[in-house]
Parts: sequence; structure tokens; C-alpha cells
Amino acid sequence: MFQAFLIKYGEIGIKGKNRHLFEDALVHQIKYALKPVEGEFLITKEQGRIYIEALGNYDYEEVIESLQCVFGIVGICPVVLTEDKGFEQLVEDIISYLDSHYTDKNKTFKVNTRRARKNYPLSSMEINAVLGEKILEAFPEMKVDVHNPDIMIHIEIRKKINIYSDIIPGLGGMPVGTNGKAMLLLSGGIDSPVAGYMIAKRGVKIDAVYFHAPPYTSERAKQKVVDLAKIVAKYSGPIYLKVINFTDIQMYIYEKCPHEELTIIMRRYMMRIAEYFAKETNSLGLVTGESIGQVASQTMQSLAATNEVCELPVYRPLIGFDKQEIIAVSEKIGTYETSILPYEDCCTIFVAKHPVTKPNLKIIKRSETHLEEKIEEMVKTAIDTAETIVVEAERL
Repeated sequence: MFQAFLIKYGEIGIKGKNRHLFEDALVHQIKYALKPVEGEFLITKEQGRIYIEALGNYDYEEVIESLQCVFGIVGICPVVLTEDKGFEQLVEDIISYLDSHYTDKNKTFKVNTRRARKNYPLSSMEINAVLGEKILEAFPEMKVDVHNPDIMIHIEIRKKINIYSDIIPGLGGMPVGTNGKAMLLLSGGIDSPVAGYMIAKRGVKIDAVYFHAPPYTSERAKQKVVDLAKIVAKYSGPIYLKVINFTDIQMYIYEKCPHEELTIIMRRYMMRIAEYFAKETNSLGLVTGESIGQVASQTMQSLAATNEVCELPVYRPLIGFDKQEIIAVSEKIGTYETSILPYEDCCTIFVAKHPVTKPNLKIIKRSETHLEEKIEEMVKTAIDTAETIVVEAERL
């Protein structure tokens, strides 16, 4: 059982003088991910490396699964950390490592040494050559393969000597919180949870708004969205979810506006309300799950019409994805099975039979004048009665 993990990161390494800020954010996210895991862990930083040391018994698989949900990590290396007690001791440690971790010795190997401490008495090439000889002497059935080895034995000469041979892939990306905050328009569909995941992967902290339309949408539909937020929160950290009662606004638009324009006008009012909460929470933009041409409300003209009501930028991480690509990501992150549960959201309930696909903004604005008598009061009521749910990650 390994008692330590070496954490490798990618893009953080090119952040120059600001790198420590990104490292600190990554450490914070690692602590959040490991919080529900049984056991106590010490997390430290050293020269471009982050270490997690288990201070007692712990669940290995649970640790790996938790770390694989942390943006910013590109590699998780179960590592043996040893004190530098001379080269002969290093030879013994390597032999012991291979003996205990590989019961089948009929494998090829390569030794790859990196010296962070340049005052070490042997060069990297010398260490590789001598250790290779010693391994062959100890395990004659093993063979050297410098091109495609079964086992790549990594040795890093640092404050302590690091020995590892497995690099378990992480998600990559940037630590959440390093690139500001945004407000996600979250529905019960496939797309918006994926959009939230993808914007969080770029280091953006997300909160969310959900538009609920009782009695046309049930409490099960609302719970479905909360469940989706829990899954996304595994990757993004806690999400503050605003649940907006949108029924009166939808019915008023339905009564007063041409039915082919319903979706566009409803989307415009959703964007207005979402932007209110975005500004209230110092978010720097809105995030939606739209992709060009997927449905009538996502043509270029429709997107331009909904954008027009916003002062903040609208980010659409899925804009160039087709449906199968979006489904593939949703399956990977675990939202797909929840997204396809048969509980309708407010958008699907009020879909027009023949929605306009190339809305004219002047005509849309003219139709919205029919709402002037009550709409501002309705929007204020929807904002004032919003429910806030703090959504924590659904643990693995």
C-alpha cells in the first residue's frame, strides 16, 4: 500500500511568477476532494510538485477516484518517498520496490532518473545505467526496453527520493477559482451540466440558476436538476443554485405574444433574470449549454436575439459540439443517466409547434411591448421569491 501520492500538473507550470497562486488553488481543490475520504492527509508543495501523504489507513481506490475529479491535475503517481542515505541504499530501495509491487517479474523495464538536486554525486545517465544493471542482477527474468517498456521506473532526486512507476491520468485543465466566477443556466437536459463541467475545467467557479414552472413541472423535475448539480459539484466544488418560479412569466408570455416567438422571448427573460443574479454574486458572465443549430432557439439569429438583453458576456462552451459529442462528455462525467430521466423542464413544456428559427430582433421587441403592463412586476416577484439551495458534491 502506498502512503504517498505525487501530483503532477500541466498548464500551471507555465504561469511564471503567479504559479504559486495556481498551486495554492490546486491544493485547496485537493483538500475539498479528499474531505469526505476516510483518513487523514498531509498536503505539501515542493519545487513544482505537490505531495499527498496519508497519515494512517485510508481507502486507496477512493483517493484515486476523488483526485481524478480535480481540475488541474494531469497525473497521480503513487510514490515511495525515501531518505537519501547514499546510492547503495537507493539500489536496495529500487529492488525492494519492484519486488513488492510486481509479482510477475517477466516484464521489460526502463529507468528514468531526474535530478532536482544537481549536487547528487552521480548524473542521471549514470544512475540509470547502474540501476539497470542491479535490477537485471536481482531479477534475471526482466529485460531492458528503452522504447516501449512494460514498467517505466521513475526516480526523482529531491529533498527525498521519489520512486514511482504508475502515472494515473487526471482531468487536466485549471484549478477551479483561478479564472473568476460565472452563472450557469442549468436545466434538466443533457447539455447544460456538460457546459458547467467544461467551463469549470478552465478554472471558472460556477453558481447556477434553474427555472421551475410548477405545476407544469413537478418536484421530481426540480430534484433532477439538484441531482445534476450534485454531480457537477464533484468537479466544480459547491454550487449555489437559485431556483426561480417562472410559471407566471411563462403563462403571461404565452397569453400575450405570438406562439412562434415563445421560446425566444422566454429565453430573453431567463437571461435577464440570470444576469441579475450573476451581477449580485459578482459573476463575470453567463454560461449556457447551447450549440449552434441544435434546436430552433439555437440558430445564429436566435442566439443573437437572446444575447441582446445581456450586458455581461455569454459563454457557450458547447457552441461547436454536435449532440453525440455532448452525450459522450455527459457519459464520461456521470450526468447522462440523470439527464435522460423523463421529468420535463419549463423549456420543453412550452415549446411552440412551429418556432421561429430566424427571429427579427425588431419584431421580437415589438412583441415584448405587449408584456409591458405586468412583466416588470412579475420579474421582480420571481427574483424576490427565488429559493437558494447550496449543492455539495454527490460523493463517489
